[in-house]
Amino acid sequence: MPLLKKWIENGALFAIWRVEETAEELRKMLVASLPYDEELSQLKSEARQLEYLAVRVLLRAVCGEEKHISHYSSGKPFLTDGSFHITISHTRGYVAVGLHATYEVGVDIEYISNRVRKVAGRYMYPDELRHSSDTAYLLVQWSAKETMYKLLDEQGVDFLEHLRIVPFQLQTDGRCEGHELRTSSQIHFDIHYIASPDFVCTWCVLDC
Repeated sequence: MPLLKKWIENGALFAIWRVEETAEELRKMLVASLPYDEELSQLKSEARQLEYLAVRVLLRAVCGEEKHISHYSSGKPFLTDGSFHITISHTRGYVAVGLHATYEVGVDIEYISNRVRKVAGRYMYPDELRHSSDTAYLLVQWSAKETMYKLLDEQGVDFLEHLRIVPFQLQTDGRCEGHELRTSSQIHFDIHYIASPDFVCTWCVLDC
């Protein structure tokens, strides 16, 4: 069972699954009478089907039972039994989830790729970009803003104009601070991250 990592942060449960199974193997792990096959039939990409199944297998592994995931019109996921707030992310070879009984949570996972260098100027403010050009640092910046975006759940969010990350010293397991300029609340975010050789992952609990 490739449950790579599971941890608790501010009352939230987070977990990462390394996807090594085929879609058929993952499907066999799900036995509840939930509309898996109907929902899978709407996903034409094999990669999307694999992500769909891996997320639900991971959710079963951390909750001890299978739960049905639905989505609001904005695309934000929710559990139909209302047991937890949920956040989901997936990247090549990995999926991640976060759960909290009371507060909104955000998680994002990104595999290591130099492609981020080509687009960094589109989502990083000059002060953010000036601090470091390290690939993992750039990816943590991107991932942190993805986590903030999920927590905001607002339309018209521009990563460059509305989301800021305070420059930080990259560590393998660390924290960074972010704030948003999209709403009148101008929310501050305490973001945690992992920077591994294969991926970066960021997460946050919005307890304000």
